Amino acid sequence: MAEIVRMPKLSDTMTDGTVSRWLKKVGDKVKSGEILAEIDSDKATMEFESFYDGVLLYIGIPDKKSAPVNAILAIIGNAGEDVAKILETEKNSTPVKKEEPKPAAKKEEPKKEVVVAIKTDTAAVHQHAALPLQGGEGGGSSRIKASPLAKKLAKDQNLRISLIGGSGDGGRVIKKDIENFLHFGNGKSGAVMKESYTEESVSQMRKTIAKRLSESKFTSPHFYLTMEVSAEEMVKMRSTINEVSSTKLSYNDLIIKATAAALREHPKVNASWLGDSSTGSEGPVIRYNNHIHIGVAVAVEEGLLVPVIKFADGKTLSQIASEVKGFAQKAKEKKLQPKDWEGNTFTISNLGMYGIEEFTAIINPPDACILAVGGIKEVPVVKEGKVVPGVIMKMTLSCDHRVVDGALGSDFLQTLKTLLENPVLFLGASSI
Repeated sequence: MAEIVRMPKLSDTMTDGTVSRWLKKVGDKVKSGEILAEIDSDKATMEFESFYDGVLLYIGIPDKKSAPVNAILAIIGNAGEDVAKILETEKNSTPVKKEEPKPAAKKEEPKKEVVVAIKTDTAAVHQHAALPLQGGEGGGSSRIKASPLAKKLAKDQNLRISLIGGSGDGGRVIKKDIENFLHFGNGKSGAVMKESYTEESVSQMRKTIAKRLSESKFTSPHFYLTMEVSAEEMVKMRSTINEVSSTKLSYNDLIIKATAAALREHPKVNASWLGDSSTGSEGPVIRYNNHIHIGVAVAVEEGLLVPVIKFADGKTLSQIASEVKGFAQKAKEKKLQPKDWEGNTFTISNLGMYGIEEFTAIINPPDACILAVGGIKEVPVVKEGKVVPGVIMKMTLSCDHRVVDGALGSDFLQTLKTLLENPVLFLGASSI
């Protein structure tokens, strides 16, 4: 008997999936446990196994195409079985949506092609976008000083002649100016003096990022607390540890460990706002987590992933460093699994390695707070009435005001500042 295989829900936030590629084709024999296809969820590319033995009779979602969760992905059965009846039954069982009136067709605009600029030390070669000429350009404008031949060349090349400097009498554009522009860009910098753009379909990951962070920003009442930290002792501590440890630490590893220690002292920051529908209670509930799972934002080509360091307060620096490196590699290779990114109770986003001094971050649900960490910077500071060299770092705590008030957030930051300025307070021999 033929079995319907549906688009799986590969994460708690997944609503649509994209078939990256099929590893089987119609007519192939399939065994339970064999990989049918690779599917892009909102967070990773995952291998999808067959649950059935038989023959692949039908593929419902081709390569590179998307479909909602539970859509027909494939049909597996005995060779020769007719899938038309199954598809007809499925179609009849699907509620028919009332069609909305279609808007009036818009007048088709001219297509715009990609601009390509290959820049060298002396010139730039351009493939100009096929844009309509501006009113009065190229052919018969009395407002533009240009020779007839220059106007014809500009029209043939679809150039905006008004953007081209003229070398003739009174700034008149001549043939040579057009030729120079085509060969050297604007004759000075090689800039492309044409409007153009490219458009790309939004990936499942980017769709989910947009949805979740929009909901967070407009649902959770954010407020922000910024504090400056002296990073001198942290810099010294990292240097000392890296001289003797086989696992090289980053500053972020130290920040994760210190944050976990600060959360242990301020458990009401390690919390989540739960709405009525989530709890089944008569009203909203705040969940205070006894465990500390710290999400660490990792940038990948398609967006941002947040793998989770679980029980961070009970792990050594070496363990934290090893996990963060492993997660970063798996994220880039799209090999993170749901267990890797689920369960966060607090999140850290660090842009210091990109030269960012200070920023604010949007809270990562279901957390009540996220810590944005800037870069470490050498600056003059005042100590005992004297201006001396110093090392500082800025951090900003974004708080959900429904859960964390200003005083609570400030107390947490003050504790974190004290720990980072005195690493010995959270680092013992067993912590490394």
